[in-house]
Formats: sequence, C-alpha cells, structure tokens
Amino acid sequence: MSDLLYSEEEEALRAAVRDLLTDHCDTASVLARVESDAPHDPALWKTLAEGMGLAGLLVPEDRGGQGATHREAAVVLEELGRAVAPVPYLTSAVVATEALLACADGGDLLDGLASGRVIGALAVGLHTAPGAAFAAVRVDRGALQGELTGIADAAVADVLLVPADDGGLYAVTADAVTVTPQTSLDLTRPLARVTLDAAQGRRVGDAEPAVRRALRAGAGLLASEQLGVAEWALTETVRYLKDRKQFNRPVGGFQALKHRLAQLWLEVVNLRAAARAAADALATGEDTDVSVTVAQAYAAPVAVRAAEEALQLHGGLGMTWEHPVHLRLKRAKADSIAYGTAGAHREALADLVDLRAP
Repeated sequence: MSDLLYSEEEEALRAAVRDLLTDHCDTASVLARVESDAPHDPALWKTLAEGMGLAGLLVPEDRGGQGATHREAAVVLEELGRAVAPVPYLTSAVVATEALLACADGGDLLDGLASGRVIGALAVGLHTAPGAAFAAVRVDRGALQGELTGIADAAVADVLLVPADDGGLYAVTADAVTVTPQTSLDLTRPLARVTLDAAQGRRVGDAEPAVRRALRAGAGLLASEQLGVAEWALTETVRYLKDRKQFNRPVGGFQALKHRLAQLWLEVVNLRAAARAAADALATGEDTDVSVTVAQAYAAPVAVRAAEEALQLHGGLGMTWEHPVHLRLKRAKADSIAYGTAGAHREALADLVDLRAP
C-alpha cells in the first residue's frame, strides 16, 4: 500500500488552487451564475485549465499532458468541491479524458482536452455506475441517431463522446447535436438532453472499455469532491457555532452539539481515508475496483449528512438563499446519485469480495 498522506507537492497544489478559488469563486459570484442562464464560469476554467495546466494532469507528457496521477487530480477536486466551483473539471479533465485514454484514435482530441482549449463530455448519464448498462445511439447509414439524457456539462462541451450500437465511441462536435437543459438539483453542474439527428461523428475507439474506464475514474475521484464538500460543511459549522451566542454563551459549548460535531468529524476523517485510497488505487492500478467501490459506498451518506448538519446547525440563517450552505447540500445530494448510488456500490462490493447477502 502506498503512503496515503498528502505529499509536499500535493499540498502546494492544494494551496495554489485554494488561493485561486478564494479570489475568483466566492459565494456571491457562484450564486449570481446559478441564477443566470450560464452557470459555468469560463474565465475560471480558463485559468485552471490553461493558466495552471490542471486539465492535463491525467494525460501522459508524451501525449500533451502534465503526466501527473489521480492523486493530484483528487486534490484539485477536493478544492473544487469545497468551493462548489461551476467548472467542468470532473466531466472533462477526468471522465472524458479517461475515456479518450482508452481509445486508439483520439490523440488530437486528447491534446485539446489536456490543454484546456477543448471541453469534452462523455455522453453517458451522470447517474450511471461504473458496471451498469449505458444507453447507446443508433448508427444509421454512417450517421448517429438517438437521444441521451442526464448528460452533465453538455451545455459547455465542445466535443461529446457518444457510445453507439455498433460498439464504437464517436467524437461528435457540439454544433452537430441539440442540447436541451434538464432540471437539475445541483445548479452548478447542469444536466442536459442530447439529441442526435443524423449527426456526423468520428469513431475514436471501442465504447465498452472506454466508458468503463471513464466511469470508474469518475466514481473514484468523485469521492474527493464529496470530501471537499463535507470538509467545508464541518469547518464552517464549527466556526459559526463558536461565534453564535445563546443565553450569553457560545452555542458550540453545548454538549449535545459537541457530540454531533465530533461524530461528523470522525466520519469526515474516514471519508478522507476512503477517498485517498481510491485516488491512490487509480494511480497505481492496485485493487482499483474494490477501493473505488468502498469510497463511493461511504462517501455519499457522509457528504449529505455533513451538509444537512451544516444547514440545521446554522439555524434560520442556513435556510436563506444568500447563505452558501444550500449550494453544498445540493451538490452533495446530486453527487450521491452520480456514478451510482451508495447502495449500488455496496452491492457491487459484495460481488467483488464474494460476500453476498444470504
């Protein structure tokens, strides 16, 4: 087993990303974006992807990327989760990138994704677990025909990677499809319906191995985003309860609230261990399926509970639109069904370790 503690380089990366997000991704600007028709922040994405080179972390240097590992990408996702940053990092720099890394003919496209100049999206519903069946479009006389739903960040994608019924994965430019927004609980990661009507695409590889690899990486690194959400919720709640006074004493001094926060702290620590193990397993290729499944079976309930506790313990203030806690609760709830529910991952884990229910 590798050392799961953060390296000096990873901590330096965290500090740089956090500084950037503190300056450019404050709550007021995120709220203003989600209230508009354009929730994504293209300027922030450009800085992260092109300015800091973070879009190419998972791409080898000889293919135009940074040649880093999933551990570094996980650190970035922790910070993006803390800030609920409205950027397509998970969908483009992780999921679409991993799909292309499994394809033989996507080299030029991978260059674009790694540099951040091109945003990619895998046209598989965000709810799809790594081992689950996924929808495919029809190939009809060389053109693609069909409809795919629940596609995250399709609205900002330049290229969609579309599975087809001939077993291929096709790269389709955004102007060749119709993208219709769908109602999404998490306004910072919008979902859409993608309609292909005799759309032209270029086959870049085989869909099955590419989609499986992409969804596994997405599920494993999503746990780091969920960790970021949970850590924010815990930290902000502790800070608030130290300041808030009732009966002339800090609310945080009441024994019942101390117990709730202590329990939450333990769960967040355990979530960090599970998320780090998943990122390390993706980086090394050791026990990857088990580590990813354990992380996802554990992450969703903890992130949701942390956000719910933050909402409750902030009292009436937490119920307001202006307070940032609702953004985290919505992200945690949406993440809890992304890339498979905790229940689906527990079932998958039972099969992986041969420990099925009697």
